[in-house]
Amino acid sequence: MTSGERDLTRLLKDMRPHHNPGRYVFVTVVGPIPDDVRPVVTVRETEGWTLVLPQAEADTVGLAYHYVAGWITLSVHSALDAVGLTAAVATTLAAAGISCNVVAGFHHDHLFVPHGRVGEALALLAGMKDGG
Repeated sequence: MTSGERDLTRLLKDMRPHHNPGRYVFVTVVGPIPDDVRPVVTVRETEGWTLVLPQAEADTVGLAYHYVAGWITLSVHSALDAVGLTAAVATTLAAAGISCNVVAGFHHDHLFVPHGRVGEALALLAGMKDGG
């Protein structure tokens, strides 16, 4: 198993952003994760579990949320110790006023941006491929 790409120029050139359809929300749960949800991200914090899950699942089990996101995956296999990819992406999106919550998986980086701005975020990320 390879550890992924580390070179920032190659990461930006090959990132191939992909939109995962749907509306995703961040919720917090104290105690066990409800059986009826299938989160795409889980983070254990002192205060409880943070879950990122489809909005419909949160609505079904009555979990409160305040932020509805679109999910973009950077398809390049980035190394966990690669330097600069998150900063470059966040800087580009921030310049356009787009918030970005980044989650690193073993193979890919995942961006959660405001649902209504997914198209704009994808266009900005595509423009980064050639340094623009």
